[in-house]
Amino acid sequence: MPRCGPRPAGSPAGSASPPEPPLSGPPFLGPTVEFLPDPFRTVLAFVVVLGVLVFFHELGHYAAARWRGIYVERFSIGFGRSIAAWTDRRGTEWQIGWLPLGGYVKLYGQDGAGDVTDSGDVAPAHDPRGPRYHDKPVLDRAIVVAAGPIANFILAAVLFSALFIAVGRPVGNTTVASVVEGGAAQAAGILPGDRIVALDEQPVTRFEQVQAYIQPRANQRVTIRVLREGEERSLSATPAPRPGTAEGAAPVGMLGVGGGVPSYEKTDPFSAIWGGIAYTGEVTAQTLGGIWQMISGQRGTEEIGGPLRIAQLSGQVATLGLASLISFMAILSVNLALINLFPIPVLDGGHLVFYALEAIRGRPLPPRAVEYGFRAGLAVLATLFVFATWNDLSSFGLFRWVHGLFS
Repeated sequence: MPRCGPRPAGSPAGSASPPEPPLSGPPFLGPTVEFLPDPFRTVLAFVVVLGVLVFFHELGHYAAARWRGIYVERFSIGFGRSIAAWTDRRGTEWQIGWLPLGGYVKLYGQDGAGDVTDSGDVAPAHDPRGPRYHDKPVLDRAIVVAAGPIANFILAAVLFSALFIAVGRPVGNTTVASVVEGGAAQAAGILPGDRIVALDEQPVTRFEQVQAYIQPRANQRVTIRVLREGEERSLSATPAPRPGTAEGAAPVGMLGVGGGVPSYEKTDPFSAIWGGIAYTGEVTAQTLGGIWQMISGQRGTEEIGGPLRIAQLSGQVATLGLASLISFMAILSVNLALINLFPIPVLDGGHLVFYALEAIRGRPLPPRAVEYGFRAGLAVLATLFVFATWNDLSSFGLFRWVHGLFS
């Protein structure tokens, strides 16, 4: 059975493009790494971001295994030859691989219920390492597998909460910072400085709500209530259509306004912690919504990115300051958790499906069925990896450069 944990990184780890990091950070939380050359900055930021996410994911598996009495043989961050390794007093080998594209936790007896390991000559009842992984009840195994994604959700909530405590919670507003010339907003009479308070009598408090309401209403008249110099005014606008990103998709409505920089308000620790949990839920819902839009054809699949795009974004966000990098890391942590919960064999979600079927049947699935399932899962992941990498290279302009070189 494959090892727990995120797959070698590029797992379609990009998924749908995550929401923009919500925090740009005030000056005292804004040290950047602009002094580094761009390639070094990108590599360093990518290694730090991915290393933290993978470590906490695997730490979830490790902690759950210890809780359920399962011996952990190895905890690895990265793949390939070890560049650093040590063994703790419990006999667990900790190592750092030279290829920082994922990680894994190796549990005792995890390769298969009947596999022979280096302690195969020891009677299970007297094995000092305890029962093998596959000898544990199905509930224990499910807990260990689910703990990885859960750890990533917890990490995201902790990071958001820490930012809300240190920086303050971003207070969304709908004040118009700019109006696109010739756009629907200008035609309706909307001016910079206006604050949008309602759309078709539905109150709005954040620009994300304005965007969500306007996008599906291309060529449909919308009544916009704005607050200008303390006085409310009712205006009417017809969002301009923009072609959908997917072939055959419905056009997207565009109002033609730009939002201002959000303000931050200090909050007590309890409210910050609850706010971090709530914002993690919002990011999860937005990401799932984006994935569903791709499946239903409302959104283009060119937004699916892999490790190359994550590396590029990591380098770009690192120049904006520590707060932005932490926020970006939290959003990616949610993405990693959701990806690993996909019901694809090889991923944690696939293991959970097998364990659910085992619980229903009262016995494990036939080995051949499991083997075929994992082969199919590997094929799906390989296809997604190639597709995501193709998107990454296309977004970098590589294929246009090659075409121009030979044409």
